[in-house]
Amino acid sequence: MDAETKALYRRKAAVAAALGHPLRLAVVEVLRDGEQCVCDIAARLGAQRSNVSRHLAVMVRAGVLVARKDGLRMLYTLRAPCAVRFLDCVADVLREQMREDAAVLEKL
Repeated sequence: MDAETKALYRRKAAVAAALGHPLRLAVVEVLRDGEQCVCDIAARLGAQRSNVSRHLAVMVRAGVLVARKDGLRMLYTLRAPCAVRFLDCVADVLREQMREDAAVLEKL
């Protein structure tokens, strides 16, 4: 594998890692509806604002989110809305796993 390909995989891994936490996945779901401030995201998730802010910073650094300041508020939006499609794909995988589990249970 050449250096450019390795660099590409490192970048892909960084994006995947930025999505690899339950709270961050929930943030993507919240931002599915459009731009939100950290206070609204925290309220919708029932999480501490400081904790949500740390996770948002990880996602901004990885390029998953874009942040902009509006007065005193920081607003966040998905840089690439395809992240929502990724979550839809994850849900499809889970549904398939559940179907397989149900088939196994029926054999009991």
